[in-house]
Amino acid sequence: MDQIGMFENRVERPLADRLRPRTLDEFYGQTHLLGPGKILRRLIEGDRISSMIFWGPPGVGKTTLAGIIAESTSSEFINFSAVTSGIKEIRTVMEQAERNRRLGTRTIVFVDEIHRVNKAQQDAFLPFVERGSIVLIGATTENPSFEVNGALLSRCRVFVLKQLTEQDVFGILRRAVSDPRGFGSEKVDISDEVLHSVAAFSNGDARAALSTLEMVILNSDIDEDGTIHVTEDILQQCVSRRALLYDKDGEEHYNLISALHKSMRNSDPDAAVYWLARMLEAGEDPMYIARRVTRFAAEDIGMADPRALEICVAAFQACHLIGMPECSVHLTEAVVYNSLAPKSNAMDVAYMEAKQDALQMLDEPVPLVIRNAPTRLMKELGYGKGYQYAHDSRDKLTNMQCLPDSLLGREYYHPTKQGFEERYGERLSEIKKWKAEHGAPGFDKYGKPKGSEEDE
Repeated sequence: MDQIGMFENRVERPLADRLRPRTLDEFYGQTHLLGPGKILRRLIEGDRISSMIFWGPPGVGKTTLAGIIAESTSSEFINFSAVTSGIKEIRTVMEQAERNRRLGTRTIVFVDEIHRVNKAQQDAFLPFVERGSIVLIGATTENPSFEVNGALLSRCRVFVLKQLTEQDVFGILRRAVSDPRGFGSEKVDISDEVLHSVAAFSNGDARAALSTLEMVILNSDIDEDGTIHVTEDILQQCVSRRALLYDKDGEEHYNLISALHKSMRNSDPDAAVYWLARMLEAGEDPMYIARRVTRFAAEDIGMADPRALEICVAAFQACHLIGMPECSVHLTEAVVYNSLAPKSNAMDVAYMEAKQDALQMLDEPVPLVIRNAPTRLMKELGYGKGYQYAHDSRDKLTNMQCLPDSLLGREYYHPTKQGFEERYGERLSEIKKWKAEHGAPGFDKYGKPKGSEEDE
């Protein structure tokens, strides 16, 4: 049967475009902004709109909402492409907006993907936004505080649009089947279970859900009376995997790696493995995850369990040598080990404290006793004079000064009581006590560094 002929008048415009909501009552989701009495609805219905930015994930209705605003407020709507337009096009748009203003018509300039607008373009918009020649509505999937310059952002109100729930998407799909703009004029036999499957697959993206529904219906069997029978089998043939919300260069990239890091820190292996899978299945570079997991082993575990670093480095090497999908199990082992290991941030604290002193005291000279003396002149100047080789002593310790005079008594490493670090802390206390007893500079008779809080 010639299925293409039946739908040839429909395929010219995608279902998502044909079914685009025309009023707020047709709009699904965002009830926190558009529900009865909510702020954005009041602004639209009261015709009191000003420049604004819609920030949210793909397919939640940012472009549609801008169009509804223009229609509801009797404004001229200009769709500006951030990708294909430049300063010249901005000037043309602004000239048109000025003519509209003189005629008493408001102009809404909609900029999709406003995060792609370069600084020069943003600066070109600014004066027209300031004097009210246009109402700028931007849409972005990226955090506008990072992507929009401060001057323009300060003149726009940011509204955060949330990902659609599965029930929201299900409602949109039901309307697509019954609305004449969708498949309402056709006999479509499709169960709520299949529609829920499509909604779940879409991951909160209405546009993706409608595209999937259209593809499934167009590829379903049609019986003699023209009824289209959509089955779960057809759905499975048309979709291969869930579309994961992920942009390796965007905010969600950092949100997910943060979720992984904090789940391991909170000793939650189940959550950590889930976030790991989310990133890997969305196409994240396993080497990036391996680097971050290896960093975690030192930053959040450290001497509490030094083996964590060994396991993470081994996982890093496995990712480098064999790649995905095989290395997913190596990363899982590293992530689970890190989650269960005792935690200590003493390594990170030690470095950050030492870094602060290093930056403030960059010209501190290295004590002569621990300087190398490869030349005769250096030896004559006292380089290495009095150096004590620890291996020559019975205890493998010396009372030699290694810090600059101005930093004597400074402590950076503060062992915790977690895991193996308690043992290393006891060892460090023994070392400091020995140095004090043998007259090492900077220590009091109790083995405490002079000038420390304990000494005071």
